[in-house]
Amino acid sequence: MPAMMKGVASGQIALAALTVFAVLTGGAAVAVTPPAAASSAAAPAQSTTPDDAPMPSLAPMVKRVAPTVVNVATRGSVAESSPSNPLLADPAFNRFFDVPQARGGHSPQFQSAGSGVILDASKGYILTNAHVIENASQITVTLADGRDLKAEVAGIDEPTDIAVLKVRPVKLTQIVLGDSAKLEVGDFVVAVGNPFGLRNSVTSGIVSGLGRSSLEQDGFEDFIQTDAAINPGNSGGALVNLRGEMVGLATAILARSGGNIGIGFAIPVNMVRSITDQLEQFGSVKRGVLGVDTYPVSPDIAQALGLSGAAGALVTQVMLGSPAEQAGIRSGDVIESINHATVMAPADVRNAIGLLRVGDTVDIELLRNGRSRHVQALISQPPEAAAATPVQPAEINPAFEGASLAESAGGSGVVVRNVDSGSPAAAAGIRSDDVIVAVNQSQVANLQQLRDRTAGLATLVLEVHRGKSIVLIPVQ
Repeated sequence: MPAMMKGVASGQIALAALTVFAVLTGGAAVAVTPPAAASSAAAPAQSTTPDDAPMPSLAPMVKRVAPTVVNVATRGSVAESSPSNPLLADPAFNRFFDVPQARGGHSPQFQSAGSGVILDASKGYILTNAHVIENASQITVTLADGRDLKAEVAGIDEPTDIAVLKVRPVKLTQIVLGDSAKLEVGDFVVAVGNPFGLRNSVTSGIVSGLGRSSLEQDGFEDFIQTDAAINPGNSGGALVNLRGEMVGLATAILARSGGNIGIGFAIPVNMVRSITDQLEQFGSVKRGVLGVDTYPVSPDIAQALGLSGAAGALVTQVMLGSPAEQAGIRSGDVIESINHATVMAPADVRNAIGLLRVGDTVDIELLRNGRSRHVQALISQPPEAAAATPVQPAEINPAFEGASLAESAGGSGVVVRNVDSGSPAAAAGIRSDDVIVAVNQSQVANLQQLRDRTAGLATLVLEVHRGKSIVLIPVQ
C-alpha cells in the first residue's frame, strides 16, 4: 500500500508539470496515458509520443522577451572620503612610515554594469534601477543584437529605486507589461538579465512571496520575492510571467556572500508603471502627503477595537491642517483600503500615498466605532522642512530642562535630540529620539505649538512616539 501511494503521488506531479509546459510551448497539450500494469518486469517501455513531438520549453517565450532586455554599462567617479584612521591625516606620520600621499582632488574612477528593459520603443525609453546608474557620468546601453547606444537619464526616483534612460529610438523592441496585482504565490516566473556581465541570461522559478517590505530603512517597498536566480548584474532586468509579460523589475537579493541563495526581490510592475509615467512626463516624482501616522493592527488591538481580523492601519495621529484632517479622518480610525486596494499594514498606506502626486484625489475606506466610512482626500504639497536647530529647553518649559529639542521634518512633532544624564527631563522618562506629538491631548506639530501647549503649566502629559510604540509620559 505505501508503494502504491508513492506511485500515485508521483504521477500527479508529472501530469501537472506537463500541463504547464504545454502552455509554454504554445502547442497542443501532449496526451499522457497511464501505463498499464506490467505483465513482465523485463518488458521494454513503449513511447506514447512521436519522435517529432515538440519538447516542453521556455524557448519560444524567451525569444520574444530577450530583445527587450539590455545591458547597462556605466562609468563615473566618486568623491574620495576622508581617512577612517586619524593617523593617516597626520603628515608627520605619513612621512615617517612612507605612506603614499593621495593626490589633491583625486576622485576614484569606477565601472559597473547592470540590466535594463526597453519600456517604449518609439521614444527610446529604457527602464532600470536607480542604483545601477548612481554617480554615472557616462552610460552605454548594449542591445541584444550587439549595438551600443549612448544613454541619458530621463528621470530618476531614488525612494523607489527606479530610473528611466533615453536612447536614440532605432529598431527597438519594447517589452509587454503585465499586471502584478494578479500575481499569486506559486506562479511561475522567469528572470532575464545580465548577471556578472553574462548577457541575456535566463533563470526560472516561482513567486515565493508578495508584499515584502522593511528591507531598507527608507523608501517605498512592496517587493515580489522569487527563487528565480537573481545575481549581481541582474538589477534592472525583467521578471516575466509565462506569457512573457513583465511583472517585476529585478532589484535586490538577500545573500550574505553576495551571490544567489534563492531569495531575490523585484519591484512590482504596477508600481513601476506609476513611477515611470511621472518620470517620463516630469523627470521626477512630486509626491504629496496625506498627513497621518499609522500603526500596525495586532491581534490584541483588533480584539480591543472589536475588529474581525488583524489587518489595516490604525491612525495614531492626524496632522493639523492636513488633507486627512480636512477629509474628516480621526485618530483611532482604521484604514482598510486606499483607492479600492486593500490595506493590510501601514506600509500599504505609505506605498499607496507615495505613488500619488500633489493634487490627486484618493478614496479611503476606514472603520470607526465598528462602522465603515468612505472619505475622499486631496493630496497636498508636503510642508517645507523646518530647520532642525536645537533650542534651549528653558525657552519652552522648565520640564524639558536637560533635553535638546528640534522640529522634525514635515511638521510631524518635536524631536528630542539629546537628554542629559541626571537632568529633570531624564528623570521624567524622556529619551533621545523620542518624538513629542501631543501635550495634554492637544496635538503638537512644531516647537511653537509645544511652547503654546505647555505655557504656564506645571503638570504635563506628553504623548510620545518611541520607535514603533506610543508612550504617555507624565511630567511634573
